[in-house]
Amino acid sequence: MEFSDVAVTVGMLCIIIYLLLVRQFRYWTERNVPQLNPHLLFGDVRDVNKTCHIGEKFRQLYNELKGKHPFGGIYMFTKPVALVTDLELVKNVFVKDFQYFHDRGTYYNEKHDPLSAHLFNLEGYKWKSLRNKITPTFTSGKMKMMFPTVVAAAKQFKDYMEDAIGEQEEFELKDLLARYTTDVIGTCAFGIDCNSMRNPDAEFRVMGKKIFGRSRSNLQLLLMNAFPSVAKLVGIKVILPEVSDFFMNAVRDTIKYRVENNVQRNDFMDILIRMRSEKETKSDDGTLTFHEIAAQAFVFFVAGFETSSSLMAFALYELALDQDMQDKARKCVTDALEHHNGELTYEAAMEMDYLDCVLKECLRKHPPISVHFRITAKDYIVPGTNSVLEAGTSVMIPVLGIHHDPEHFPEPERFDPERFTAEQESKRHPYAWTPFGEGPRICVGPRFGLLQARIGLIYLLTSFRFVRCSKTPVPLRYALKNQILSPEAGMWLKLEKLNEV
Repeated sequence: MEFSDVAVTVGMLCIIIYLLLVRQFRYWTERNVPQLNPHLLFGDVRDVNKTCHIGEKFRQLYNELKGKHPFGGIYMFTKPVALVTDLELVKNVFVKDFQYFHDRGTYYNEKHDPLSAHLFNLEGYKWKSLRNKITPTFTSGKMKMMFPTVVAAAKQFKDYMEDAIGEQEEFELKDLLARYTTDVIGTCAFGIDCNSMRNPDAEFRVMGKKIFGRSRSNLQLLLMNAFPSVAKLVGIKVILPEVSDFFMNAVRDTIKYRVENNVQRNDFMDILIRMRSEKETKSDDGTLTFHEIAAQAFVFFVAGFETSSSLMAFALYELALDQDMQDKARKCVTDALEHHNGELTYEAAMEMDYLDCVLKECLRKHPPISVHFRITAKDYIVPGTNSVLEAGTSVMIPVLGIHHDPEHFPEPERFDPERFTAEQESKRHPYAWTPFGEGPRICVGPRFGLLQARIGLIYLLTSFRFVRCSKTPVPLRYALKNQILSPEAGMWLKLEKLNEV
């Protein structure tokens, strides 16, 4: 074949591919659903991870599409996605019509990457069965049992900060807070004293950084989002092999030690061990295989340490910018402690209503999970429209966009904990605030995440004043490549030791 023939063939193939893509990007228009102007290959997410965090991008798309239809049509690379813009449709997706939207449709690879087959990603009966087994781990009774462990880690954190403040005044708190939450979850999930507060190079902390520091090529992202079956076939993994090996070994060693020594700690790992199968990778009798136990322990660690540390960092940031608000939060803490004879009990922590409002407002303004995902299980007629979401269609709920919608939260850029008094919450649509999702697939562990954040803030606010410094990131920017919403350049604040409160 001559060069000219090759050139013509390649040219024809390019034209065919181009026409196919043009046709693909008319998916929503042909169904009378409003859409924007997707970019060839990248759709509406061309600048994600480059100049824009995915949560901010979906907030922008939400603002452009809202009011035209209960949902807008967007494209993740070449894949059509329904972006929900109406709160009644949010309610239907989460709760009312859950039978149509019971799976997230997120990529995982159980064969090549068993840790990725965890509760967040699993689908269908397997998810439902596992969810029913794990939910009892996070009751208020279990939280009370874990409370002393969390308090011990928070006290250790406070002691470390008191020692460190003698040498410096300005601290990058995001990493310190992540070391605190790593220690909490390492103890509660694995029964291991991670000691990452005093040793930032402790293995659990190093592995935690690697989980969220991984970057991917556009080709990998394209395959995982648009062609997941191909991604599974070629063995694309969610988790780095060295991270996977570390957690597999940690879980294996923990199980072996507890079983051989009859150790019971009434923690997350105990629940999983009681459901343990003798089989390594496959079980059909309702028990959990080793790989399934390892996957759940892994997601508990990942979901707990990064989201809670980011939440605490954002809370201290907002309180440092408003000293009156910080004083009010501190008084709320000290009043509750005085009511309990100066002792930090579970009941005292639960009585700190204003601190709870601070955390809720942080979850509104800076929700760690900025987008919720679902996939349509069967054709769904959107109420009040002629639109049909076909089976297999991805549905996304832009949490950051809804949380910053002035229709639901006036002056959304203003940090105002008073939005979450009982009176104000009763005036608002119940699905305007969904940092943990809602319905049967709501996050399984918000009680635990909020508990460790609350206890950490209690110790910090009663020991230090937090003040803006020259390195404090104003305005705040989000780390582009971290799926969890977190500050881009860390969280620098000045600490002042409080003599007595």
